[in-house]
Amino acid sequence: MDHEHHFQTFYEPFRIKTVEKIKHLTQEQRVQRLEEANYNPFMLNSDDIVIDLLTDSGTGAMSADQWAGVMKGDESYAGSPSYRKFEKVVKDIFGFRYVFPTHQGRAAERILFQCSLGDGDLVPSNKLFDTTQANVQKYGGKAMNLPIPEALDINRKIPFKGNIDIYQLKDLLTSQQESKIAMVMITITNNAISGAPVSMENIKMVSKLCRQHGIPFFLDACRFAENVWFIKTCEDGYAQRTPLQIAREIFSYADGCTMSAKKNGLVNIGGFLALNDKDLAEKCRRELIISEGFVTYGGLAGRDLEAIAVGLREVLDGDYLRYQVGFVKMLADLLIEHRIPVLTPPGGHAVYVDAAAMLTHIPENQFPAWALVCALYVEGGIRCCEIGGVMHGRESKTTKSEDESEDGQGELVRLAIPRRTYTESHIKYVAEVFGYVYKHRRKIGGYIITWAPPVLRHFSVRLKPMTPSVKMEEVEEGQEVARQVQGCCNSFSRLVL
Repeated sequence: MDHEHHFQTFYEPFRIKTVEKIKHLTQEQRVQRLEEANYNPFMLNSDDIVIDLLTDSGTGAMSADQWAGVMKGDESYAGSPSYRKFEKVVKDIFGFRYVFPTHQGRAAERILFQCSLGDGDLVPSNKLFDTTQANVQKYGGKAMNLPIPEALDINRKIPFKGNIDIYQLKDLLTSQQESKIAMVMITITNNAISGAPVSMENIKMVSKLCRQHGIPFFLDACRFAENVWFIKTCEDGYAQRTPLQIAREIFSYADGCTMSAKKNGLVNIGGFLALNDKDLAEKCRRELIISEGFVTYGGLAGRDLEAIAVGLREVLDGDYLRYQVGFVKMLADLLIEHRIPVLTPPGGHAVYVDAAAMLTHIPENQFPAWALVCALYVEGGIRCCEIGGVMHGRESKTTKSEDESEDGQGELVRLAIPRRTYTESHIKYVAEVFGYVYKHRRKIGGYIITWAPPVLRHFSVRLKPMTPSVKMEEVEEGQEVARQVQGCCNSFSRLVL
């Protein structure tokens, strides 16, 4: 008897062999910790967190087989058998001729863009995430984010909101700017657009356009496995295909990929760059040796390569993918029950909350998504990530930099779920805290920035809560330090759960 057809109870497709104690602070202690961190959750100590949903990058739990692989790791500087095992798995799944390990995904992006881009080069995308876009800009390029119009529409429930707008891409490729397009890059799944997947049809259409115009097509593959599952379950013609077969088809349409293995490699560190072009591969190889290490370790230990090789197999297991996507959907459903506005359908690694819709009393130039992130930590010890005005570099006034894309950024809070780390009761707790914050949302105030770096500012930005004595019109445009900040916590929620 197949239990799948007779029982509806959700359960994790694994047993837990090692546990880690969760530390609990009082609410007063959390308020103090947040103030000491300049109201930036990135600056909090991780052992002061109850449920950490800041990122799914490198925060998952490794399997017994992966830990066994760690013990087998060969640490030879050159020619390690651990590299050969890693290379064999990557070529089997992704199919590219040249494979270069890196210490994480952004290193792969840096090497690719450094060897591919020049001043003024364009990189069209379904929407690059923050570090990818920063690497494009670092080497003189400009990201052109072309999400479909329905991407951030909370009321539209189409299955593949992560798609690139084919019509905009086609117009761009046939315009006078064609000669400046260095590559097209599609992120699967689309982390900046609610973690939404990209359809196989969309990938094929992009591939066809790129090959017609002789433009390289790359994939940001760090969450490819969840994208595979959505294609299998939501796109016609793929229900009977295995995840591995679908993955191989996806990558057959591309010229290469970058990957942070910290997501779908199910490991805590590592990544790679894989591609087909021989000349570009030689440039990347030289840069890898200069900055990362020899080509058979690329900044990683042999034990890391062993763990990645195992993890890339495990992540394509159908039972695991069914659980992973279902686990994310469970959190989305629980939040909806508490009247929390979430982007639907949910993606495969995170739930995205529309903070502007939840905190309607906070204007966007006072960063409602950031305010919600801080309130969730104070009320429940939950840490999550803002994807809004702070991350995207919008100023307190309505200025817009020349590099800022015109597509709607939104004021989102991302709840990224570490893989194989939390249980159903943890997720229910998160939903309960959200429900409590929602009931008392009017007590949450906005924020102003007191200092910020010029690039990737959300990692180290400093903020203060708004107070009645500080009005936004009193803060000069572009000023790094606000003139008046009084009573830091006066407008901050201090409700007891």
